[in-house]
Amino acid sequence: MRKTWWIAGLAALAAAGVATALAVTGQLGGKKDNKKKSEDKPALEFSAREVVQPTRVSMPAVVEFSGPLVAPQTAVVRAKAGGTLLTLAVAEGHRVKAGQVLATIDATEVSTRLAERQAMVESARATLVQAERTHSNNQRLADQQFISPTALDQSRAALDAARAQERAALAQLDTVRAVSRDNRVVAPISGIVAKRHAVAGEKVSAEQSIVTIVDLARLELAGTVGTHEVSLLAPGVAVQIKVEGVEQAVAGKIARIAPAAEAGTRSIGVTIELPNPKEALRAGQYALARVVLADPSERLTLPAGAIGSTSGQEHVWVIESGVLARRAITTGRRDGATGRVEVLQGLPPESQVLAAKFDNLREGTKAVVATKATPVAAAAASSSSNLKQ
Repeated sequence: MRKTWWIAGLAALAAAGVATALAVTGQLGGKKDNKKKSEDKPALEFSAREVVQPTRVSMPAVVEFSGPLVAPQTAVVRAKAGGTLLTLAVAEGHRVKAGQVLATIDATEVSTRLAERQAMVESARATLVQAERTHSNNQRLADQQFISPTALDQSRAALDAARAQERAALAQLDTVRAVSRDNRVVAPISGIVAKRHAVAGEKVSAEQSIVTIVDLARLELAGTVGTHEVSLLAPGVAVQIKVEGVEQAVAGKIARIAPAAEAGTRSIGVTIELPNPKEALRAGQYALARVVLADPSERLTLPAGAIGSTSGQEHVWVIESGVLARRAITTGRRDGATGRVEVLQGLPPESQVLAAKFDNLREGTKAVVATKATPVAAAAASSSSNLKQ
């Protein structure tokens, strides 16, 4: 019986050893197969159009800002005297010339005041004549010592007061006369009536607005730029202005730059002057100003489509020593017209950079540049390689 158990135990141990040996052999064989499979995996092929090298080009600096067009020659014509507005001969859109009569105001009240002031002047003159006569008589009596020196001084003071009263009455008369001449509302500048603030028959007061006149021969664009850009600008610099509703750009120049930033912002006001001889532009139109400044040097650049971003860090994919690698870079200027971006750091000039963004790229993957474009190039990058422009 014991012999039978020993034989069965030895058979079981032998079977277990054979199974273990077979398992180890299978694992080693699998590893060799995986390694061989990895080594046999084909490299990603990219066509010549999908790989670029950084190039040095000039990148002009562009400063853009926008704002409404304004007419600096704008006048609000006001009534200088109160009264009823008898006539108002202009309306919105009418063209007027400097010195043209725009409206007339009923001056009945002013005429009454004028008559009153004239009467006051005549009264003051009569008082003055009487004071002069009295003082002259007192002077003769004082010379003959018929009156005291005190009485003579009193007559002299009365004469001075009468003269002062006459001057005051004359000044008041001149004031009313000036107001009586202001019953006509006259255009101070030539231009176009932009707004009418009153109508004929309305009761107006002194300094009340009657019409607004705008001269469109010269317009200005008032905008703001950042404090980091204002150093690039200067008065007299040429500007191209794109006005809404106008196909062709309009040439202008920088007229003024504010000396300080606006309160609560980091923006500085810039005013552009643009001629408008044919008055094709109107005040209030929205416009975009574009200042192009020449670049004195050449900069290392890449197409904008070659640059990706992850968590705020910009990067590019490069082919180095036959494998893919991702390189973090620092960018500078961007040229929207040519679609190129300046590379400041992180990329040698001789690098081979993927010109577009591919999905599912891995660092260390073998990659080559095909001499001829093949359909395998992009398809091998991933099962759903999407080209993102």
